[in-house]
This record gives sequence, C-alpha cells and structure tokens, in this order.
Amino acid sequence: MIIYKQFTFDSAHFLPNVPEGHKCRQMHGHTYLLTVYAQGELKQPDGWLLDYGDLKAIVKPIVDTLDHALLNNITGLENPTAEMLASWLWTNIKPLLPQLSRIELKETPTSGVIYEG
Repeated sequence: MIIYKQFTFDSAHFLPNVPEGHKCRQMHGHTYLLTVYAQGELKQPDGWLLDYGDLKAIVKPIVDTLDHALLNNITGLENPTAEMLASWLWTNIKPLLPQLSRIELKETPTSGVIYEG
C-alpha cells in the first residue's frame, strides 16, 4: 500500500553554478509542491498504513524550516536545485519516517523531480 500527503512552501534560491546570464543565477523564488509517499503493510485493526495526522506531524516541521527562507542558507546547499533539494528533504525525512518511499517536488506546476532515495 502507498499513501501520500502534499505540502506547499514558498522559498527563494539562486544557482551560482549555472552559466553567467542564466536567469536562475539570480535570486528568485518558487511556490514548491512537495508530495511525500509512504509504503508498507496495512496495520490491523486500524486498517491504515499510517495516520495522515502522524505523517503531517513528521513532515510539516521540516517544511516549515524552508517556508519563506533562502534555500542556499537554510539547507547548507551551495547550489540548491530541485534535485538537490529533493535529496536534502529525503535525508531529513527518512530517519523520522522509515516508510518513506518517494518524494515528488514540483518547482513549478510543470517542472519537478521524483526522488526514491
């Protein structure tokens, strides 16, 4: 069984490793959509894999650290691309959520990354 929960956050970043003149080299922001997937067996007698409230309690504090923050500073990532941010999220969520199986992070409504560890 796979369940998921979605979170949004607004963050700024800049990508110093892209070529001069690239628009992403300058500081800019995104409204990110994060989908966190958990996989495992259904618990009995509950009939669920994990309470959505418990899932939210694990992930939301991590998301809150990113909301309205400069990703270059808060994550320690020099070049916080969507791919690097997805990996950072995995590293911070997985120890708290062993059932984590996938992260989907959308930087725009049409662009994003899927990370499975």
